[in-house]
Amino acid sequence: MDTKVKNSKPRMTNLEILRCLAMMMVVVLHYLDKGKLLPELTGAEMGGIGIAAWLLEAFCIVAVNVYMLISGYFLYTSSFKLSRLLQLFLQVWTYSVVIGLLAAFTGILPAAEVDTHYFLTLLFPISMGHYWFMTAYVFLYLLLPLIGAGVRKMSKEQMQLTLALLLIVFCLMKTVLPVRLEMDSRGMDCLWYVCVFVAAAYIRRFGVRFLESKAKAFGLYLIGCLGIVAECFVLRQIYLRTGSLDRILSISLEYNHLLTFLAAVGLFSFFLRLKLSGRLSGLLARLAPYTLGVYLLHENQGVRYAWENWLGADQISSIGGLLLGTILAAVSVFICGIIVEWLRSLLMRGIHFVLCKWSIYRRMVEKIDAVDGLFRISEKE
Repeated sequence: MDTKVKNSKPRMTNLEILRCLAMMMVVVLHYLDKGKLLPELTGAEMGGIGIAAWLLEAFCIVAVNVYMLISGYFLYTSSFKLSRLLQLFLQVWTYSVVIGLLAAFTGILPAAEVDTHYFLTLLFPISMGHYWFMTAYVFLYLLLPLIGAGVRKMSKEQMQLTLALLLIVFCLMKTVLPVRLEMDSRGMDCLWYVCVFVAAAYIRRFGVRFLESKAKAFGLYLIGCLGIVAECFVLRQIYLRTGSLDRILSISLEYNHLLTFLAAVGLFSFFLRLKLSGRLSGLLARLAPYTLGVYLLHENQGVRYAWENWLGADQISSIGGLLLGTILAAVSVFICGIIVEWLRSLLMRGIHFVLCKWSIYRRMVEKIDAVDGLFRISEKE
């Protein structure tokens, strides 16, 4: 089980750059939300800073769907690997425990919040939902042998119908109905990412003629994001005048809303058609495999409500300050997370190298490799 980040196939520079951009967008979302820069939509007053913050939120809300579209695009042709699953568990567990304990013992996290439940969350991050995205992703990966084989064998018509049904149930209904559906998880679960996976697989297998134009694809992203903002503020006006619809004011800013999904597909398709080269592009492509560490670092329960003020979220008092502060926060957290993940991967490779000297460890690795072989995709698929 090689713990080194490596490329068995040539990486697509355009999508690797998009992966980096999506992760910085995730940081922006957390900076705005947990930094308390997004004013309540129920408030009577909405200043320029508040409007600018909601605009930033709308243009970055596609990040999670984009990240999953990229993953689905590559997972579609990938075999399930027990070794990869174990690496994911180890990666998440390391960040959860190490960062979580440091935050608790250094006082970053208030002592009142350090309890039994907190330690259980650190020890069992996937099952306890420490990182909701990783819980959804790991469950999706566990289903890969089933859904991967299914989408590879479907005809175009079968995939179109399947995708349409999934989007109607998990996306369109919540978009058009003026109520909060009890079973709607707001796109923060494995079921929604099955939908995104199928969409990514369809794009890879058959393409979408409309999105083959970069201008149309980017236009879809812009129109989708502007539509998100428009729906938010229209619903806000209805609420201020009638006092109703308060539960769905920000529904367009949820991952499984149709506008959010379409905007993500547009941005993904735009980058899919780009041809990027140069030193900066090459550097970002090399950094992309480490981006998950950015999320696992800054969204750890021990620091997720602290780092925003470290980076000045509580000092912002102008639109210019908001824009500059948000950009600096996204870049700073991204660089810090990349460095930490690079160091972690070096440590894991070192530990792997040492443990390989033990026969019992080598036999375990061989058994894991044998399991990987059971799921290897044949050329016929």
